[in-house]
This record gives sequence, C-alpha cells and structure tokens, in this order.
Amino acid sequence: MLIWLKRLFWFGLFLVALGIAGISAFYFALENSLPDVTSLRDAKFETPMRVYSADGALIAEYGEMRRIPLKINEIPQPMIDAFLSIEDARFYEHPGIDPIGIMRAGVVWLTTGQMRQGASTITQQVARNFFLSREKTILRKIKEVFLAWHIEKELSKDEILELYLNKIPLGYRAFGVGAAAQVYYGKPVDQLTLGQIAVIAGLPKAPSMLNPIRSPQRAEARRNVVLGRMLELGKITREQYDAAKMEPVATRYHGADIMLNAAYVGEMARKFMVDRYGDEAYTKGFNVYTTITAKLQKAADDAVFRGLLDYDLRHGYRGAEKRLWQAKEPAWTTDRIYEYLNDLSSSDPFEPAVVTRIRDKQADVVIKGGLEGSINWDGMKWARPFITDERQGTAPRRAADILHVGDLIWVWPEDDTSLRLVQIPEVNAAFVALDPQNGAIQALVGGFSFEQSKFNRVDQAKRQAGSNIKPFIYSAAFNSGFTLASLVNDAPINQWDTASGTAWSPKNSPPVYDGPITLREALARSKNVVSVRLLRSVGIGKLMDHLRQFGFDVKPEQRNEALALGAIEVSPMEMATGYAAIANSGYKVTPHIITKVEDTNGTTLFEAKAPVACPSCSNTVTPDPATASALPAAPADPTAAPLAPQIISHANAFLVSEAMHSAIFGGKDRGMQGSWLGTGWRAARELKRQDIAGKTGTTNEAKDAWFSGFNSKLVATTWVGFDDHRRKLGRSIAGNEYGASAAQPIWIEFMKIALANTPEAPVPRPDDVVEVRIDNVSGMLSTPEDSNSRVEYFQKGSEPTLANPGNDTLFGEGGSSEPGTSTDDIF
Repeated sequence: MLIWLKRLFWFGLFLVALGIAGISAFYFALENSLPDVTSLRDAKFETPMRVYSADGALIAEYGEMRRIPLKINEIPQPMIDAFLSIEDARFYEHPGIDPIGIMRAGVVWLTTGQMRQGASTITQQVARNFFLSREKTILRKIKEVFLAWHIEKELSKDEILELYLNKIPLGYRAFGVGAAAQVYYGKPVDQLTLGQIAVIAGLPKAPSMLNPIRSPQRAEARRNVVLGRMLELGKITREQYDAAKMEPVATRYHGADIMLNAAYVGEMARKFMVDRYGDEAYTKGFNVYTTITAKLQKAADDAVFRGLLDYDLRHGYRGAEKRLWQAKEPAWTTDRIYEYLNDLSSSDPFEPAVVTRIRDKQADVVIKGGLEGSINWDGMKWARPFITDERQGTAPRRAADILHVGDLIWVWPEDDTSLRLVQIPEVNAAFVALDPQNGAIQALVGGFSFEQSKFNRVDQAKRQAGSNIKPFIYSAAFNSGFTLASLVNDAPINQWDTASGTAWSPKNSPPVYDGPITLREALARSKNVVSVRLLRSVGIGKLMDHLRQFGFDVKPEQRNEALALGAIEVSPMEMATGYAAIANSGYKVTPHIITKVEDTNGTTLFEAKAPVACPSCSNTVTPDPATASALPAAPADPTAAPLAPQIISHANAFLVSEAMHSAIFGGKDRGMQGSWLGTGWRAARELKRQDIAGKTGTTNEAKDAWFSGFNSKLVATTWVGFDDHRRKLGRSIAGNEYGASAAQPIWIEFMKIALANTPEAPVPRPDDVVEVRIDNVSGMLSTPEDSNSRVEYFQKGSEPTLANPGNDTLFGEGGSSEPGTSTDDIF
C-alpha cells in the first residue's frame, strides 16, 4: 500500500511538473505575440472633443465615447469599495490571477464545451479591455492570464484600478465611472449617493440590460446585490445599506453639460477639426477654443429668437399642428396625453402641449413633461388667422376663435407663471458679428433652430444683397472722384432694352424722387436711381473689380446695371467681412472662429494667427483685384500676426462710414426747411450713441431683408428671409417687411448688449481728410455766418474751391472760379 501511495505521489508530482512545463512552453510560444504592457503607463484614453467659447463655456462635445478620465484619488472611496466588492474582493491580495475562478471556468468548459464562466480579476479585465477582444476562447483566456501577470509586475495596484475605472464600458456610450456619473445622473462622481454608486458598480456585468434608464427594475435588483456584498464585506453599515436600498432608481439620460447654446458654432468647430485631424478629432480629447464669448453669443441668440418670433406673430396664427380628437369623440385621458407628448421632441424653449379645455379668454393645456397650465388672453390675443404672407384675418375676440379642445399646439413658458401660445417660425435668419480688426467671429447664429435645420445660413446660404451692397458702390464712386457733397440727380430712369423689347425702369422705394441730391443723403436714404447713375459713371467693369476686392464673387453674367441694386448673391459672412473693411479703415480681414486647439495635457497644437488691420502701418492700397488677397510682408516680429491686405484707402473707408452714419442719424434738408431720416433711424433712437453706422437692405419683392452696421470695434450683419426663395417677407398689420423692420431690430437688440458700457469708437478720421464748410444747397464753399451751410468731410484735393455767390470775400479778389466736382454727366 505504501509503495502505491509513493507511486501515486510521484505520478502526481510528475503531472504537476508536466503541467508547469507545458504552461511554460506555451508561455514562451506566445511571449513574442503578447503586447507590451509597459505601454499602459502612458495609456491614452479615447476621449471626446470639446468645444469652448473664448471665456471657457462648454459649447459642444463630439465623439462616440463619453469619458471623463479621473485620477485614483479623485474617485470616492465608496465607489472603489463598490466595484471591488462586486468585481474582485481580493484585488489587493492576489497577484492578478484568481486560481479558484480559473479552475471553476475550466470545469465548466470541460463539462459543457462552452466558456460560460468568466471569473476574471480586475487586472485580467484591464488586460482584456486594453489588449484583447471579448471573444470567449481558451486561447484568449490564456493570453489574458499571462498579460495579467505582466501587468502586476509593471504597475501598482492603484495604477491598475485607475485604468480599470476609467476604461470599463458602462452603457450609453459612457466609458469609465466619471462619464457614467454624468450620463446617468448629470453630476460628478463625488456628488453621487451610495445608491447611485451601487447602480453604476453593478453595470459591468451587462451595461445595456442593467442600466437605470432602460431597465430600472433590473438596475434596482443588481444595485441591491452590490449593496449586499458591500455590507457582507464590512464596507458599509446596516443603516447605510437600508437607506441606499430605499433610494429611487429611475433616472434619465444626461448629455454633456453644455453651458452655452451655440450649436452652429460647435458644428463649424467640428468641421474644422475633422478637416485638420480626420477621425482622430473625435477620440483624442482635443479641447477647441473658439473666438466667441458667452455674453455676445447669448445676446445674438436671444436677438434672433426674439426677432423671428416677433415677425411670425405679426403675420398671424397658422393653426394647430393637428387635432388629436374631434368634438364628438371621447376626450383623451390625461395619462394618454402625457404618453403621447413624451414621445414628441421639444424645440427649446417651446414645448408641445394639448388643449383640454376652452373658456372665454383662457385655454387649459397639458404640457410635455407631466405639467398642466393655462394660456391667458395676453398670451394668445395676437393670433389673428394667417391667410397669406401678405394678409391676416380679423383679430380674435375669445379663445374659441383661436383654439379647440384636442389641439396639439406649441407653448412658451415665458416665466414661472405664464404661458404663451406660439408656433415654430417658418421664416429664418442669419446673424454674424466680427471683430473688424482681425476677423475673429464674436457671435454667430445660423438659423432659428439647429435641431430643425443644420443648414448654417451664415456661411452656406447665398442670397441677393439688395441695398446692402450700396456702400461698396459708393466706395467705388469715391475712388472715381466723387465726394460726400457731390450732387447726383435723383430722377426716374427709363432705358430701352433692345434685346428684351422692354424698358428698364429702376424705382426708388418708396417711389419718391428729389432731384439733385448729395451722395451722403442718397446713401443714407438708399436712393436706387442714384446707385444706378453712379454705376454708369464709375463703369461697370471697374465696379465689378472693386466689389471683388471686398471678397464678393461677382460673376461675368452679372455684368449689368441691376448690380447697382444688389442683384448679386452673397452670404452673410461675406457681407460682414466686406463691411469690416469699412469699419477698420480699409483692410480685408479673414473671418475665423478657432483661436487654438489643445490636447488632453493642455499642450497647444494649433493657434490662429489671423491677419490684422493696421492703419498705422501703411496707406498703400492693393490696386489689382487679382492680388488683393495676397498678404503684405509679415512684421519683423515673427510671433506677431501677419498684416491684412489694404483694399481701399483710409479716406475712402472713412467717407463711406460717414454716409452710413447719416443712414442712422439723418440730416438737414438742403433748403433748411426741415430734416430727413436715414433708413436706419431706429438704431439712433434705441442705442443712443454716436459712433455707429449702418445700412438697410431689401431685395426686389422683399424676399431678403438685411441690416449691416458697425463701429470701429464691432461689425455685425443680419439677414432675414425664407429658405424657400419664392416666398416674400410680405406685409403684416404693422406694415411692409423691409430691412429696417425685419432685420434691423435683431441688430439693434444685439448691439444693446454688445456695446453697453463700452466707450464710443467711431471709424477714425485719417490725416488726409479735411473739414470744409459748404453751402447746403450748392455744395460750394461757405462761411459760418451762412445759416444754410454745414461742415462736410473731403479727402485732401477733392474739396470745393468755388465760393457760393455772395461769399467771394472768402477768397479775396481773384478767387477760384473752377468747380470742385462736376457731376453734370450723370444728371
């Protein structure tokens, strides 16, 4: 018997040695194919790209994986205890391998032929998550064991646990506990309750089936298992266990903690990053900083929202989205209404609602989210019936004239106590504000709602410019010898077109003609026929070249006199860039929205060096449009930004801005019988500052409305119109919709915020522009004693030299008799 026991012992020892030898041989066979675990010391997690405003407000987050990497000391101890209790209670004791678990998995495999048992330690899970697939094969399991041994030799336990808690998938594209806390509860890990921690700790087993959003009941059961293990291991007390079990489980999905609504800006940044870095833009954790600031972006967003809503309300109520039940049908229950509404999308800040009761001048509604409320008369009395863009019906007298029980409508909770009946505007808008000195975009809104339309009307839409193009025509005229005081005949034009057999008769709007009029007044009052006469005098070829200097894409087929009335398609971004050259004394800046890009360590990978306007650097205008975009030599300092090309002289820019200043503030009649208003007079009334200049713009049939304006520090352009080019802006109970009524209010509301508490910053007057007192009617030289005189600006050499009759003493005997500016050829 003893002999057999000895033989059995030696046979067992032989088998153990044979097993060790086999494992060793297998290890050496696989060694060269195993990954280098030392790379874990520099592990780079796939983290999303984040886009920020210039002042650090989060605008957007892009990437398939949500991850917020944390250091081990940033993770609360209860979170660590929960994961270790349910996943690997002996983590800090074992060498990375759990022999009992491996033997159990092996027995299952031998008896069933399938790998149903995992029994992996946290170290093994790190090996699998970083280096291996999740397929259940014996070869993968063996590799996992070997890699775990290697990892335990190279890294400390805390380093391994940190990798695990940042890498593990936890459902809803959340990877790691930091992201899971944000996705499921909308807060950082150090603010989670014990019950919430246990829910997250229970997710690794089956993230899609056990998460509290998809299956609260399964999540609760799994949470209780985690809490039970923590109690069993002494990680929590009975009181903590009981309290955590009583916590509600159900939650909702939380997106990124967006601080600033600027979706169109975020999309522009995303496209920039993908163009520059490809698909890595979504996984390398780039931090992208834009040029916009939260204050100005919010002001722009609010202004566009208010402007479009006001336009929409002026044109009447188009009716309910649909009627859910008819008058003779049984009314839906409140629960059924809640269920229906919760499946609908909101359109921030509007919410869908269903009318449940109509009273005399009030309507009771159920709102998405399980709320009930009432729309009072002040919140619905605007709702005249919409008939066409040109017509509205009679004013309603009671709620039943507007709404019916069962109507699916939109409401706007203006404050905590009142609801307003609204509708999603069909009209749209674009708004962009730039720093004219370097082209940095200060605020941008590409439409009413990014959720409804991703189309960015600021840089993707091309619309007819209308009268917004006129300042550039006047700029060309100043280059051709005209002055602010030049008189041009504001009289009807009739030109026979032999090709079409019709007469071309451009009209003023309104169709009022004042005879000889100065260029200052003509631009300020947007006289169409004067623009046509200027085009004829300058020459259409020279004018087209001049427009190209500003960046406008003037095509050969647009070589006709309608160009003077804005028959050219431009984007709002191009328009704002053109106006920036007037605001910055003549330089073509490049609009840009990215200031810098940083990696996850804060290292700057990209930094914008946009060309800057520099009025003090030179006064040499690039004469050839083909070379207008070429940059001058960079300043001596290699770290300084390059210089923007100068496309018009300082004097030219100043004179144009002066005429646009009069479009805001008006002027006196030449006969001193009164005064006239410019088309942008509302800005003077609302903003109450003297440094602003601007120009309205309305196209033929009012399909596009524009307003562009500036001081030397800020330029902004607004466009309003329908995406359907066939629709006109029409007429409302308040009158016709023009640039001054549809687009300018948005610009004004933005500027109220943007310019508040800022010093006035007019376009500076250059040294070669002089002040000369002239007669208000003739434009000839005059004296201060002449009550019908005023001071005007002229570029040196262009000022008048003739005295007004009766003022010969101004020059003495032999005074000049030559006219300063002759415009007889265009009268």
